[in-house]
Amino acid sequence: MSYDLAVWEGDRPADDEDGAKFYREHIVPRLESYDPGTPIPPTPRIRAYVQALLEHWPDLSEDLNGPWQVSPLMSSAIGSFIYFPMAWSMADEASAFAAEVARQHGLVCYDPQQERLRI
Repeated sequence: MSYDLAVWEGDRPADDEDGAKFYREHIVPRLESYDPGTPIPPTPRIRAYVQALLEHWPDLSEDLNGPWQVSPLMSSAIGSFIYFPMAWSMADEASAFAAEVARQHGLVCYDPQQERLRI
């Protein structure tokens, strides 16, 4: 079982309800229509965000004890957003860290499990 986060570039929604609406209307359709055979490279800000996450916890291929459930983690980045799973057992610590790093990078972090914005 995994715990997922969505992080994207753009203006921070006003509240959790607006965050959920943006997530449903913009992120979910892009995820559903995405063809991994035609990758969309991450934007510089999303790339920098993922690199910051990996400086703290390396990719799954390098550290089986880390939180990331996909490797390479960068493969979850699609243009101006990333949707990524982490181990449920590390969700509290890893999601708090990922949300703080998103804030530091001026990105929006949304928790689809709890349907709320993070930080």
